Amino acid sequence: QVQLVESGGGLVQAGGSLTLSCAASGFNFDNYVIGWFRQAPGKEREGVSCIRNRDSTTVYADSAKGRFTISRDKVKSTVYLQMHSLKPDDTAVYYCFADPVGSDWYSLKEHSYEYWGQGTQVTVSS
Repeated sequence: QVQLVESGGGLVQAGGSLTLSCAASGFNFDNYVIGWFRQAPGKEREGVSCIRNRDSTTVYADSAKGRFTISRDKVKSTVYLQMHSLKPDDTAVYYCFADPVGSDWYSLKEHSYEYWGQGTQVTVSS
């Protein structure tokens, strides 16, 4: 079955960096889009970024552009989210998602994606 295991969260000071990993298994990696959402306390889950694995096409939310980079390692079936210049507003639980590539794969709308990881906490202190 599909499994997504996130790692790499933690506590970092404002301006620092973290890299999140999402190790995927149970499906054909090339045929899927994988990405990240986040949910801060008291807020709705919001899309951050995603990557279409077969050709590495990427999508970023405005909040992530210029600071976050998504990439994938096909050999390891892992997707990474490098986060730089972190701000306290980036504090959230970050969730990895995966879904077969469909017509709305780039939408970063929660209802577009079927499979989800358990989440990893990112805390940015001021």
